[in-house]
Amino acid sequence: MASERTNLSMFGRLVRRLLLANRGRLLVILLALSAGAAVSAALLNLQTDAKRRLTTEFRSFGPNVLITPGPGQSEARDGATLDDSIARAFPSKPFGTNFTGLPFLFLAARVESVDSSRGTQAIVVGTDLRSFGFREPGWNIGDTMTAHYTENDCLVGVHLARSLQVAAGSSLRMKDGVRIETCQIRRILSTGGPEDNQAVLSLKRAQRLAGAEGRISLVEVFVSGDPTEVKQTATYLRKRYPDLEVRPLREFSEAQAKVYAHISGLLTAATALILILTGLCVMAAMTNMAAERKHDVGMMKAIGGSARGILSLFLTEAALLGLAGGLMGAAAGMALSIALGKAVFGIAAAPRLIVYPISVTLTVMVSILGAYPLRRLASVRPATIFRGDA
Repeated sequence: MASERTNLSMFGRLVRRLLLANRGRLLVILLALSAGAAVSAALLNLQTDAKRRLTTEFRSFGPNVLITPGPGQSEARDGATLDDSIARAFPSKPFGTNFTGLPFLFLAARVESVDSSRGTQAIVVGTDLRSFGFREPGWNIGDTMTAHYTENDCLVGVHLARSLQVAAGSSLRMKDGVRIETCQIRRILSTGGPEDNQAVLSLKRAQRLAGAEGRISLVEVFVSGDPTEVKQTATYLRKRYPDLEVRPLREFSEAQAKVYAHISGLLTAATALILILTGLCVMAAMTNMAAERKHDVGMMKAIGGSARGILSLFLTEAALLGLAGGLMGAAAGMALSIALGKAVFGIAAAPRLIVYPISVTLTVMVSILGAYPLRRLASVRPATIFRGDA
């Protein structure tokens, strides 16, 4: 009994020596695992967040569906326009899919600065100013969705504003024949698109300017969903408005799916590469540790330790290192993904909680696989170690 207690005591001292003698190398492994977990968690979170944003929030390709006048309306007395009652009574979520319609009236008019009388011919757009920012969240034009616009407010594209030498707070005059409307510039638009050369004002004022009260040019429909839901919405709207042209912008809907597929593939490949590199890092450190631990393993075997028990001890150590590195790294990675999302997509990525346990689990698996070199310790023979042959 005394001999067994002595052996157990010695075994315990050897275990502590194994775990504590290589603190510097263990720290290197922990840092490698933490870094790998941070980057992989950031990429996985971006991948998960990208799909939701591409299908429910991002509208970088514009509307999904257009409602325009029917083929026979161009010869009608009202011209190729729609009754704006279509937009006022627009349906919502008829079959669970969330979609909204935004009316637009386009006309060409002369736009002048009230102060300097500098003017040019430009496209004037009439729409709901508060909802205009919803058209393209990627524009990042400020508080458009929450601002309390008045009938006297308007938005002006950056190129048009530069041409007229006006700024926010300046007054504009718009002329279409004898009809004149004035407005005060609430915000300068910088979108990188045709809006930079346009003036946007309330729908009612644009209708008065065009002499087209109660008429609109088209309705842009924004569907929050995948291409299948876009097609379902278009089919529903065709049945609801059989005399109008309902056209899904398939190239944009399919582009959303293709963009996500490319982003997903790229991020998956990058995540796999990072985990492989992390595993190789851990494996290199474990190889050195295996060489340093041969003598201690020989001592443990000499006092009755089994090869399976010793390997289980090392695998447990690797799993604990992976767990610690994963917990710390994944938390840092979630924060990193927020900054990366803002840099890549122009909007911060929202943390997806499902990513955290997945990242930690992957890190533990990488750590265990990286401990592969320690299997050689199972073949260590105490006699060989004591003779000094190894």
